[in-house]
Amino acid sequence: MLTKRIIPCLDVKDNRVVKGVQFVNLRDAGDPVELGARYSDEGADELVFLDITATIRFRRTLVELVERVAENVFIPFTVGGGIQTVEQMDEILRSGADKVSINTAAVDNPDILTEAARRFGSQCVVLAIDARRSTTEAGKWQVCVKAGTEPTDIDVVQWAARAEKLGAGEILLTSMDADGTKAGYDNELNKAVSDAVNIPVIASGGAGKLEHLYDAIVDGGADAVLMASITHFGNYTINQMKEYLRGRGIPVNL
Repeated sequence: MLTKRIIPCLDVKDNRVVKGVQFVNLRDAGDPVELGARYSDEGADELVFLDITATIRFRRTLVELVERVAENVFIPFTVGGGIQTVEQMDEILRSGADKVSINTAAVDNPDILTEAARRFGSQCVVLAIDARRSTTEAGKWQVCVKAGTEPTDIDVVQWAARAEKLGAGEILLTSMDADGTKAGYDNELNKAVSDAVNIPVIASGGAGKLEHLYDAIVDGGADAVLMASITHFGNYTINQMKEYLRGRGIPVNL
């Protein structure tokens, strides 16, 4: 088994980290620069920064905040939110990010994945998928765009497989149903996607206790686990997570 990654997520709104439940009822969780530096110092493997209110238009403030976070973290750093063009991806990477995450832009124009992979390398291109369980078909999920506010008729598993062929190097897979509930990841979803692709899948949405991280890796087939609530509000440290996983036979970087 390859080494598994622990990745805190900073959902940013109005220059503050926020966290909600199923993408609503947001509450303040702190300063993104301070939190990013803390997680870097604690030994997180990577960091994800998502500007959750920038899906309509690209804002210069995102770039400035990315620069400030990048100056204070010494781990790979993924940035997403409102990025619509390859030129904007280039600006984000030049501002200090190691990878760029796109969702709505890729749904609107799938060729952006190919263009970005050719220009920056597929290792820099992360496809974010906000997934919601279908209410009409059992065992199916639909892709949602615009920060989860707009459902599409696109099947999540099919979209993930297509995105890999187009050039995506990694998939950030968020279960909107599980997000913020602390009831565990949607491992049926994680497993369906991880079985359909050969690129890393980051499980997101639902972490509430240490067992959930293990389950996402073993049952869901995830290559990495993303979390927010259980780290932002002091439930567990990064080291506690890694020690727990190592104790259960999961290889992690210490």
